[in-house]
Amino acid sequence: MSTMQTAPSAVTYMLEPAHSRAHFKVRHMMIANVRGEFSKVSGTVIFDPSNAAGCKVSAEIDVNSINTHEPDRDNHLKSADFLDAANFPTIRFQSKKIEAEGGDSYKVTGDLTIRGATKEVVLRVDDVTPEVKDPWGYLRRGAEATTKINRKDFGLTWNQALETGGVLVGETVEITLAMELARQA
Repeated sequence: MSTMQTAPSAVTYMLEPAHSRAHFKVRHMMIANVRGEFSKVSGTVIFDPSNAAGCKVSAEIDVNSINTHEPDRDNHLKSADFLDAANFPTIRFQSKKIEAEGGDSYKVTGDLTIRGATKEVVLRVDDVTPEVKDPWGYLRRGAEATTKINRKDFGLTWNQALETGGVLVGETVEITLAMELARQA
């Protein structure tokens, strides 16, 4: 009797740098949200829609690629008051556990490292698209992942009290990773 071997269905994708971004949002002066992005994101996703436990995510963000559309603010965020890009030029995420949540949604638990501090976070991944072939012969997927962190957990403690009460920068940071994943056909 022969046993039939099936090919593993896990596929390795690279985060496509021209179409992947890490966005963030934080409360400013307790009245409005400031949004920004990191434009240099790289990483690898091993994805198997039939076996979430066998999936893996690894991502790196270049701190110096921050853009809030205000150069003075960007420079302050790169300074030792916040991200300290001179000493910690990279933000990293490494998954530890991935669970399917139905449809095209996943719960990704992993370690996020910012400014040398590593904390476990949970990313909610939605909108994992079917694989499509682009005009250049690559197979691609898209997805979006979101989480919220307390910036103080990562040593981002700088703030300034406001005369009217409250603080200049909120503690909660919403993070969204918009990903385009590519593999060669």
